[in-house]
Amino acid sequence: MVDTTPKWEDELGRWLKPFLDRLGHKARRRMCPLYISGLIGPGDRKSVQPMAARLAPGEYDQLHHFIADGVWDAAPLEAELLVQADRLVGGKDAVLVIDDTTMPKKGDRSVGVAPQYASSLGKTANCQTLVSLTLAREEVPVMVALRLFVPEIWTSNPVRLKRAGVPVEHRAARTKPEIALAEIDRVMAAGMRFGCVLADAGYGLSAPFRQGLTTRGLAWAVGIPRHQKVYPVEVKLIWPVASRGRPRKRHIPDILSRAAEDMLANAKWQNVSWRNGTKGRLEARFAAIRVRTADGPPQRIKDMGQQHLPGDEAWLIGEHRTSGEKKYYLANMPAEMNLRTLAATIKARWICEQAHQQLKEELGLDHFEGRSWQGLHRHALMTMIAYAFLQHRRLAQAGRKKKNQRSTASAEPAGRTPSHRRSHRSTTTSAMPALQKTNRRKAAA
Repeated sequence: MVDTTPKWEDELGRWLKPFLDRLGHKARRRMCPLYISGLIGPGDRKSVQPMAARLAPGEYDQLHHFIADGVWDAAPLEAELLVQADRLVGGKDAVLVIDDTTMPKKGDRSVGVAPQYASSLGKTANCQTLVSLTLAREEVPVMVALRLFVPEIWTSNPVRLKRAGVPVEHRAARTKPEIALAEIDRVMAAGMRFGCVLADAGYGLSAPFRQGLTTRGLAWAVGIPRHQKVYPVEVKLIWPVASRGRPRKRHIPDILSRAAEDMLANAKWQNVSWRNGTKGRLEARFAAIRVRTADGPPQRIKDMGQQHLPGDEAWLIGEHRTSGEKKYYLANMPAEMNLRTLAATIKARWICEQAHQQLKEELGLDHFEGRSWQGLHRHALMTMIAYAFLQHRRLAQAGRKKKNQRSTASAEPAGRTPSHRRSHRSTTTSAMPALQKTNRRKAAA
C-alpha cells in the first residue's frame, strides 16, 4: 500500500497560515516556519545556531535576526495562538491553569536572571522565571502565555532594564499573581473559553489574586498553605463592647479565625478516586467544608491582636496523599458541588506540569541563548505555537482512531463486542503525537 500521509512539514505550513498572514513581511513568513520546524524536528539543541545548521545552513543571520532583532510585533501572533488554542480545547468544561516554570541560567546578563527558587532543581538557583497560562480540556493542554517575572534586583536598576530591552510598561515591579491577572485579562478579552481557573499555593496564598479572580466573575480552585487562616461559615460580625473609653466604630467577628489544617482536623475524610492513571485509578483521602476566607480588611480583635475580617464563603478542601503528604485548597465553587467533583477539579492542575516538561524536553523552551526581553519572549512564543501544532495533530489522530473504531464496531456482527475498543479520553491522553514518534525514529536511524 502506498503511504499517502502528508509530511508533517507540509501540514505545519498549512496549519501556520493564519499566523503567517498576521506576520506580513515575506522574509518573516519564511523564517517563522523554519524556526518552528527547528523546534519540532530532531536534534538535542534547539537554540538558533544548531537549528540553522540542521535546516538552513548559511541562514543563521536571518534566523537570528527574526527571533532576536527583527522589528515586528508579537501581539498579533499571540492573539492568533489564543484563537487556535480555543478552537482546539476551549469550552465551558476547559480549565485555565496558572503556574510558573523556571529556567536555570549562568551569568547575570540574561534578562530577569536572579537567584530564585527553581522548582526543576528543588532549590534556589540562578534562573529565569516565566509565569504560564495553560488552557486544558480532557487532559489535553495547550500553553497560551509565558511572561517573564522580573525580580526586584532588576526593577530597581533602570540601566540594566534598558540594556536588556525590557519594555517601559514592564519595568515596574509586579508580583507573579499580578502578572497572571494581567494575562488572564488578555485571554478573556480575546474571548477564550474556560470554566475554571486553577493555581498552586504560590498564587492561592495571595488574597488579592483570589479576589481578582472573583471580581472578574471567574470560578477558581487554588492551593493554600496549611496555616492559611479561615473562619467557620457561621461566623458573624458583632459590635464589641468597650470596657472604657469611646464606643468602638468597627465590627469584629464573634469567632476567631483558624489555620486551614486545624479547621479540617475533625472533618469527615473519604477516599476519592478522580481518574485513571498509567498504573490504575488515582485516589487519595479528601475532606471539604464550607468556610469564610480570612482576607477582609485587618482589624484589631480585643486583646488578640490584628486579624483579617471574614471574606467570601468558599470551600476549604484537604487532601491526604498515600505518600503521607498533606495539601490544602480553597475554591469558590457552588455549595452543592460534591466531593469527587471538587477533587477532580483541583487535580486537573497537574496537566500544566506535563506541558512545561514537554516544552523544555521536546521543544527547547529553555535552550534560548540570547539575553534580551524580546528574544526570550519570541522564542517562548514559537515554542507555544509549535506545541499547539503538536496538540492539533494529537487530537486529529485521536479523532481518526475514534472514527475507525466506530466503523469497525458497525461492521461487527450483532452481539459481538470489539476486543480492543478505547474511549476518546484514553486515546487522547495516551497517544504520543505522530510527529514525536517520527522524530524518535529519525534519531534512532
